[in-house]
Amino acid sequence: MSDHNVITIDGQEYLADQGQNLLELIKNSGIDLPSVCYHENLGPIQTCDTCLVEVDGKMERACGVTAKAGMSVRTNTDEAFEARRLGMNRILVNHELYCTVCDYNNGNCEIHNTVKSMSIEHQDRPFEHKPYEEDYTGPFYRYDPDQCILCGRCVEACQNVEVNETLSIDWSLDQPRVVWDGGTSIDESSCVNCGQCSTVCPCNAMMEKGMVGEAGYMTGVEKGTLRSMIELTKKVENGYGSLMSISDTEAAMREERIEKTKTVCTYCGVGCSFDVWTKGRKILKVQPQPESPANGIATCVKGKFGWDYVNSPERLTKPLVRKGDIFVEVTWDEALTVVSEKMKTIKAEYGSDALGVVASSKATNEEAYLMQKFARQVLGTNNIDNCSRYCQSPATKGLFRTVGYGGDAGSFSDIESANLVITIGSNTAESHPVLASKIKRAHKLNGQRLIVVDLRKHEMAERADLFVHPKAGSDLVWLSAVTKYIIDQGWLDIKFINNRVNGFDDYVQSLEKYTLEYAEAETGISRDVLIQLAEEIHKAKGTVICWAMGVTQQKGGSDTSTAISNLLLATGNYGRHGTGAYPLRGHNNVQGASDFGCMPDNFPGYEKVANSDVRKRYEETWQVKIPAEPGLNNHEMVEAIHDGQLKALYLQGEDMGIVDSNINHVQSAFEKLDFFVVQDLFLTRTAEYADVVLPASPSLEKEGTFTNTERRLQRIYQVLEPLGNSKPDWQITSLLADRLGFNWSYSYPGDIMAEAAKLSELFHGVRYEKMEGYGSQQWPATEDTTDSSLLFTETFPFDDGKARFFPVDWTRPTGTNDEYDLHINNGRLLEHFHEGNMTYKSEGIKRKTPRAFIEVSPELAEERGIKTGSLIRLVSPHGAAKGHVLVTERVAGNELYLPMNDNGETAINQLTSTETDKDTDTPAYKDTAVRMEVLEVEGDNPLPANNHRYGHRTPQKGVLVERKWSRDDYVFPGDVVKMKKELKLNG
Repeated sequence: MSDHNVITIDGQEYLADQGQNLLELIKNSGIDLPSVCYHENLGPIQTCDTCLVEVDGKMERACGVTAKAGMSVRTNTDEAFEARRLGMNRILVNHELYCTVCDYNNGNCEIHNTVKSMSIEHQDRPFEHKPYEEDYTGPFYRYDPDQCILCGRCVEACQNVEVNETLSIDWSLDQPRVVWDGGTSIDESSCVNCGQCSTVCPCNAMMEKGMVGEAGYMTGVEKGTLRSMIELTKKVENGYGSLMSISDTEAAMREERIEKTKTVCTYCGVGCSFDVWTKGRKILKVQPQPESPANGIATCVKGKFGWDYVNSPERLTKPLVRKGDIFVEVTWDEALTVVSEKMKTIKAEYGSDALGVVASSKATNEEAYLMQKFARQVLGTNNIDNCSRYCQSPATKGLFRTVGYGGDAGSFSDIESANLVITIGSNTAESHPVLASKIKRAHKLNGQRLIVVDLRKHEMAERADLFVHPKAGSDLVWLSAVTKYIIDQGWLDIKFINNRVNGFDDYVQSLEKYTLEYAEAETGISRDVLIQLAEEIHKAKGTVICWAMGVTQQKGGSDTSTAISNLLLATGNYGRHGTGAYPLRGHNNVQGASDFGCMPDNFPGYEKVANSDVRKRYEETWQVKIPAEPGLNNHEMVEAIHDGQLKALYLQGEDMGIVDSNINHVQSAFEKLDFFVVQDLFLTRTAEYADVVLPASPSLEKEGTFTNTERRLQRIYQVLEPLGNSKPDWQITSLLADRLGFNWSYSYPGDIMAEAAKLSELFHGVRYEKMEGYGSQQWPATEDTTDSSLLFTETFPFDDGKARFFPVDWTRPTGTNDEYDLHINNGRLLEHFHEGNMTYKSEGIKRKTPRAFIEVSPELAEERGIKTGSLIRLVSPHGAAKGHVLVTERVAGNELYLPMNDNGETAINQLTSTETDKDTDTPAYKDTAVRMEVLEVEGDNPLPANNHRYGHRTPQKGVLVERKWSRDDYVFPGDVVKMKKELKLNG
């Protein structure tokens, strides 16, 4: 009882949680109360005045009141009803009711539902058209000021959920309206097209273009005709009661043809889930739900709008077999026969290890499990890998060394609640935008401290309390120096270390050379800043460190990841909420691909193939002998092809010929293969080298699960039928196994997961029924299905339950030299994903960002006599790339930046080397030196003028409703009711 307050509502007593919002308490108590502007993920906005109640005799907005002990609330008085009716009537002045012919009439329109629940038949004042045109300029959604009720939900979402800070309401106008960047068009603003405004809009004011003219039975007509229909509807429908009845009937009819299916995003590792609305094969919109465990109502441009690739005319729909120099479409039977016979022949002639398998980080967990099973059971080899080799294997290695699990220490909620967040080598706002929004929100609203360590001054660096710019590849040095300083100052968590960590003395000895002076010389970070870093960590009640490819794609990537974890152990930042290590996974299922065994040395759940007991478990189940020696990883497979040892490769859903480093070397390897099978959605650059191309289906056309960066498994459900004769990957792999003599009798992906859960200790408690709908589980999951949102609360997964300090030393990067004098960095863009095989199929994204570009600092541009639009060639010891310059202060000095979104002449991996992380063979993509050749000084800007990077954000704390209340034309409805009552009493 001490944690609750007793509140009286309409004569009944209710228990309220400490700090609970009164409106939430009322709704949770089953009392019907309107609330047009309120949204559970946005909190109280207080613009609509439809939730007015009497609190201790005074009229209050329920959404703006915190429930307190002894409070007496009355929702059912005549005065409260009248005040709410006045509030709703003011909304209707701003919004024209034509529900029957409105695309938003789908059962979720807050205005429609509120008018109906309040039994409003007529409004006091007629609807008034506003003096503004509809804004249709943006690629993905439109704004109709005439339908806007100024509730401010879109502003609240933009300012305080997405925290892009583009939208506001200009309350100073004669007729206020939502504005972009203070008063420009959608297209020319800083809007990043995350779509949250259209997600939370309670009516048809802010709506996805995919819905317009498509959702309703009578809405797909020209504007003039639609206006005539609206006027006719008004004449026919006598009062709002009949309007509601007719429109409800039409809305019910829509349910028969509009499907709403839950899925999980197939872009980055955040793991956003949402409903996909479809009509036939048309994707009308993506609608995230508050119960989405990773993202809530948040999305980014790719997850919300980047699905055009699913229906692209470039999709592969039939198997292709190379005959001479051309591909020929064949039946599945012929293609499977060619593949199976060729694999049999190569296996018989050269042995199992002459074949290799590469699994996809975009396929499901179940499909990953089958790919490693196919390699080990069917082909008899451990030559199996996935694209985590290109990005996150070093992070996994560093965590296994120190804390025993290669995944995030907690959940996104722990990042949000941390007192201090440090990001290292992570362009979080563009690579993991929804997670970045959580950090931006905590930083903006909750006082979270943010430190960003990176080579570029990107958005997160601009927002940071401290931005640190080290020399390329030197992160391990400053991390070690900061840790040594913390220990020397006595700021370490000695109790945590004594009770929970081994190896402290050896670790301290390993830090001896990492003095502040040494670190300053090697990293370029001043002594004062190094001390400030240490002080920030010391002062913080809980520290979280997030890192990504800027750390891992170095020759010492595993050691730097280890140094991060060592620092967290030394300061006791594990096992508590708001603490821990968070390697940010780049692809939607790169975590799951590794988790489920697509690695040359690990079975599912990271159990070693060299372990005879583990191997016996799989051998007895699969009825085969499995090699005890680890197989080849991606990097080693390429070298084995060049050496003539690997003869055949089965590659699923990876454009390895573009995304691997030193792609000239990789592509020449493909040409040497005796047999090459590629399974993909499109005829990618890699597929062009194949002998057989098998048409796979994307996530919307199948079922299964993905695992996001916080170890969260979530189900996807089939939205569409496979296009043409394409098939889900799990079915294709099963068919191949069958042709090669193994009868895999899986009826659906749940059967595959059940087998994986039975065999792997990490997933023993994973169950499809626990992941129904928006349910999820975070590994490890025990037999009783208990999962783990926060790791290491009591023990670490080592024999003695203790973590381990792991001493590491710095591997100096290759760096630049006199000939190759420029360092080129690379990474992702918000709009595009990787090489753009999916995102370039979206015309809206392509129009905003049509091609890659090369970022050059102003000082370097002046030195080389170039400017934005200049065409340059970059040459490394391994190849050359050319592209157009974008002069920007995001980079400094002799550092360049080239995003990944090109698979042609601007492809970054024409420049990268075959150097790798010494422990995992992850390519050292970020350690690349080039020289510059100026081809043309004059040229077109590679980034169109309507790109959001040219916008000017207008940050503010939400909708600023006080400005509405201070307008001359606003009177609080409670005051109006009170005045009417007094006039009536006074005769």
